[in-house]
Amino acid sequence: MTTNPLTITTESARSVAADAIVIGITQGPDGPVLAPGAGDVDEALGGTLGATLAALGASGKQDEITKLTSGGKLPAPLVVAVGLGDLDADGQLAAAEALRRGAGAGVRALADGKSPAIALALPARDDAETEAVALGGLLGAYKFLRYRKQEPDGVPSLTVLTSADSAAEASARAGVLAAAMTLTRDLINTSPSHLYPESFADQAKLLATAAGLDVEVLDAQALGAGGYGGLTGVGQGSVRGPRLVRLGYSHPDGAKTVVFAGKGITFDSGGLSLKPSNAMETMKSDMSGAAAVLAALLAIGSLKPKVNVVGYLPLAENMPGGNAQRPSDVITIFGGKTVEVLNTDAEGRLVLADAIARSGQDSPHLLVDVATLTGAQVVALGTRIAGVMSNDDAVRDAVVDAARRAGEQAWPMPLPAELRKGLDSSVADIANVTGERWGGMLVGGLFLKEFVPDGVRWAHVDIAGPAFHEGEPYGYTAKGGTGAAVRMLVQVAADVADGRL
Repeated sequence: MTTNPLTITTESARSVAADAIVIGITQGPDGPVLAPGAGDVDEALGGTLGATLAALGASGKQDEITKLTSGGKLPAPLVVAVGLGDLDADGQLAAAEALRRGAGAGVRALADGKSPAIALALPARDDAETEAVALGGLLGAYKFLRYRKQEPDGVPSLTVLTSADSAAEASARAGVLAAAMTLTRDLINTSPSHLYPESFADQAKLLATAAGLDVEVLDAQALGAGGYGGLTGVGQGSVRGPRLVRLGYSHPDGAKTVVFAGKGITFDSGGLSLKPSNAMETMKSDMSGAAAVLAALLAIGSLKPKVNVVGYLPLAENMPGGNAQRPSDVITIFGGKTVEVLNTDAEGRLVLADAIARSGQDSPHLLVDVATLTGAQVVALGTRIAGVMSNDDAVRDAVVDAARRAGEQAWPMPLPAELRKGLDSSVADIANVTGERWGGMLVGGLFLKEFVPDGVRWAHVDIAGPAFHEGEPYGYTAKGGTGAAVRMLVQVAADVADGRL
């Protein structure tokens, strides 16, 4: 995991030392309009910046990049104008996301391995804007270089020009969130030959212990003895046995406990219900939920909200080995409920069921699971919007709102009672799939709901699309693992601490 130096300053863009300076432009009715923060750059260039950008074809549309020389009139020889779209179109939260995207796009345009010093002269007039610019810039600088033969030259250093009252606190929070999302991205992007249940558990234990979190790891033998049939069933086809990691953060003034559980399938072949080969190419990302929970717990440990937080990482590798579970096998989930496994490629819900059922021992005020659970989520909501389901509509809407305020896209989805009948089994308490093609995301939620401890408020977040980006980078989003759900989980913990959720 790489980290980028981040500093803040109240210096003018006319005096700050940098190799390049990033400014923002917005879309105006008659061409690009300079965003707040660009005034000193424009003044240094004789008031011609807007006209020059217009002549170069800049429009101010989101993520657009236009480069020009400062002509020796600034310490920074290069000026990069990044489009922010219409900052006033959709309110404060949309503006914050535009700043994150703009900072990310600007840094990506410069982070070419030459380790430049980049100054961000984007709107940073208050704490929210400062945090958005800092976080977007840090995430935009992300690169995954573990498997590159060529040694990296270094990482860009970033300076945020700000006039915020609590800029140091805002930038520090941005640094914590960026480190958490970077860890998540690195874990997702790691080859499954290097990240498997045991190695994932070892890394989680090392990081959590260093952060002062409580850690418990159950290996395959302990899982079998403890009755964790979902994890042992899914993991039995692999030579690499499953693990269950429990992480704990506690605050001396924490009156409530929130539990997060993240699906941790380190590679999903589909098991005996084998996936087509091209559908396996991104299945190293099927542990994105577990990575997000680990990273969120580490971030929460740094930010220290007044709440107790438990994180579960149910980790398994779903392989078609000689001892793999078979379609029609019946397994027993932690707590005693039996499941007829009709499709071994619907395995994530099985390992999550163990963790969800186990969470009853923590007496949670709120339980949230996060998973790359269904391809149906992508069909329904696309690749950038998570689906949120719950046994309580108010909780569902509050989790969606927490995601939105944290800068993530999520949409409330129902759990229609009529779909539950499709999960009836003639031989077990429940089947893991239905015979129907439709509503797969909702059915996955209905299955998990069956294992939620009585009286516990619960939300299920399906991040199958948002967790992994297969296209070209945009804004602060890299190709590969994205870090989806980390900010949402941190915000949920804060909302529970504040009594909002």
